[in-house]
Amino acid sequence: MRKDRENTTVRDYEMMYILSPEMGDENFPTAIEKVNTLIGKLGGQIAEVNQTAPWGKRRLAYPIEKHNDGFYVITNLKLEPAQTGELERSMRLNEEILRHLLISLNQD
Repeated sequence: MRKDRENTTVRDYEMMYILSPEMGDENFPTAIEKVNTLIGKLGGQIAEVNQTAPWGKRRLAYPIEKHNDGFYVITNLKLEPAQTGELERSMRLNEEILRHLLISLNQD
């Protein structure tokens, strides 16, 4: 955890989300950019986005919304804790995202 210039707490997070395979391979970069833009609008910073090996397109352990495959993306980001609720709400409302998980990397 660190303090930025305006004395607000910024924490490190890791977020994994699964994109719907119905989008088609050519639309995955656009969907990822939408999520990254949302994080930026909430005052967050993207540290790293991993959409390739070992993740990428994989078979799901069980069907989610009648899908057997999904495109896994892992994003490391910095964000104020007060903004995590809005980020998760937006992720739930996005129909392109089947599931997501946001975890704090800070040990408090």
